[in-house]
Amino acid sequence: MIYFQGKRILSAIFDMDGTMFDTERLRFKTLKQASSEIFGKPLSEETLIGSLGLSAKKAEALAKAHNGEDFPYAEIRQRADELELAYVRNEGVPIKAGLLEVLERLRKYGLTMAVATSSRRAIAEEYLINANVLKYFDITVCGDEVSQGKPHPEIFLRAASALNCEPGHCFMVEDSENGLLSAIRAEGQPILIEDIKPPAPEVKAGALKAYANMQEFLGDLTECMPDLGTPELTETFPQALNQFRVGIHGFGAMGGGYLTQIFSHWDGYTRPCEIIGATRSRMLRETVDAFGRFSVRYSATSFDQTIENLRMIDMDDAEAVIDMYDVAEIVGLSLPEPAIRKQADVIAKGLIRRFERRKRELTILIVLNKVGGAAFVRRHVETQLLLLVSPETCQQILDKTHFAETVVSRIVSKISNEALLRQLRIKSKIFQNSLSDEPSTHSASTSAKAPEYERLIGRFRPFAQSSNALSQMHLILFNSEPDMPLYVERGSNLLERLRQVKTVEDITQTQVIKNLLWNGPHAIIAWYASLLGYSWLGQGMGDPRVSALAERLIRQEVGPALVAENPQMSDAVTGFAKTFLERCNTSFKDPCARVGRDPLRKLQRNERILRSIDLARKHGIDSTGLEFGTALALHYALRSTDAKDQESQLMRTLYEENGSVEAMLTYTGSYNGKAYPGLDPVKDAELVEGIGGHFERLVKPDSGHWGWPAQA
Repeated sequence: MIYFQGKRILSAIFDMDGTMFDTERLRFKTLKQASSEIFGKPLSEETLIGSLGLSAKKAEALAKAHNGEDFPYAEIRQRADELELAYVRNEGVPIKAGLLEVLERLRKYGLTMAVATSSRRAIAEEYLINANVLKYFDITVCGDEVSQGKPHPEIFLRAASALNCEPGHCFMVEDSENGLLSAIRAEGQPILIEDIKPPAPEVKAGALKAYANMQEFLGDLTECMPDLGTPELTETFPQALNQFRVGIHGFGAMGGGYLTQIFSHWDGYTRPCEIIGATRSRMLRETVDAFGRFSVRYSATSFDQTIENLRMIDMDDAEAVIDMYDVAEIVGLSLPEPAIRKQADVIAKGLIRRFERRKRELTILIVLNKVGGAAFVRRHVETQLLLLVSPETCQQILDKTHFAETVVSRIVSKISNEALLRQLRIKSKIFQNSLSDEPSTHSASTSAKAPEYERLIGRFRPFAQSSNALSQMHLILFNSEPDMPLYVERGSNLLERLRQVKTVEDITQTQVIKNLLWNGPHAIIAWYASLLGYSWLGQGMGDPRVSALAERLIRQEVGPALVAENPQMSDAVTGFAKTFLERCNTSFKDPCARVGRDPLRKLQRNERILRSIDLARKHGIDSTGLEFGTALALHYALRSTDAKDQESQLMRTLYEENGSVEAMLTYTGSYNGKAYPGLDPVKDAELVEGIGGHFERLVKPDSGHWGWPAQA
């Protein structure tokens, strides 16, 4: 039972064609084709639209009124049925967006449900079974089982009676004028979901509520039901699949290890039928495709969570990425800034295709770890759109695209290729030993010259869809902390339904707090731990020098500076601080090399560390720990042995050419196509000198001592 618009609702009765399924347009097409085949010319639009919601007898009378008494309507209708069924059997029933979520909610809250359709039972049941929605309905009443079709109320009255429910306590969900009249005359609670032909205004006025589409109805329905709240980590994903596809552009730590969980929980009632993941990693793509699933490990709770319904694509396959933006209901974008600049062209092309084919809205969830990340992405996509379409079309596309700013409350890391390879070796042996009951016809044909991971995956691939043994195996691809919410700026109706998303009016304050309180100290801790010889963040926190610096940064410098600047966010700062320190202490799967990478990006003038120094100084708070952390970044870059770490190489070149810390800190050369925002050698002379002092006082690693000022 639910209360909706002040009405007590116990049951729901749904029309089928045009209401649940987008079949009216298909019906028009098949009737025209059948009429052309048998009668020599197609039925007119006037006849087709006029027959909406009519019984077969009344539709036949209308067709003969327009085409003459000898019009072979029964034969044409039978042929149209054949054409329509052939289409449905090959292509599936076109389900209205939002239907499955509506049905799941109504069933979860105890409503009894019925179908009341003008279609014959043979067709109705095939459609309901084909669409996998028959399970939601207690009864069906069909057009060939009533003596008087719509707009007579008989069909709705019979359905309500069969459900043992008074009509006044029944939703009667319709799309056509005749159907709506039938529900009104049955004295039910009519819900109008408009389709091809809106009812006359005086008829529409009789609806309890009218909607342009099913998703609008879903929005109101959601508001009158209890909020399920953020899911528990160990809570299972919804069993029912909806018709939506979702995309993840950048299947790295956050995309693969976090967004997949958010999308799998969806609204708590259903989950997407497919998650499309775009990555450049061939090894990752082929591994996920071979297993058909993967798992995320939450070490702090000893819990592994399995993600399913995946399809991986190559991020360098422009056509595949464009198609993802075309078909997805929402896309999670989790790429670094340089990659976003390079991918802006393909994103723009995807939005153009979506606009041309569907003209439907799209939400792009920006997971960028950058204040103003949504504006950054929108700006680059708009630039590319303007190269491809007119300014007017560009604006229309942008109006239908919601770039959603986010703040992530979780630390996730992707396992290394070496660790993945070790898993594949072990699981390959286990799997081969479990094949005694499996069909012996499968065999791997991978070349002996292929990489080891490909040869191992080749053993699993033939069994991905059929093997009981393989279905019990899971592959750990990501290690994650257990925090659940993703904070997103309000603006997209879809985001309000996602159970793991917390929408806020102004994301900026949350971003600043998280960015300064977590990201800066996180990098400093990684740099310090790495210089002390630790590979993992959690190990480094076991060193009293690292843990003391972490406590000072959070409790004495960054935290107090944020509270001084934003007194109203004091509780949020306290909560974020507590969570951050707890995480760092248990981050034994978080590599220092990953957290500490890109030191130049993290030392930009108005980002993370230097912004925190400015804020602390503004409020008279000592920033010694932050300045010491900046010096650690310089030493970390100079000692980097990673050939792919271009930022550290650049910093090393600057130091070798100039022989000074100032050259690294005040760099203003090219960075991702723009001037790098380094410190000003004049205005920031005192800060440069202070950081330089820490840099010089730090002892060479050969001595085994990298003490920070409180211990030096």
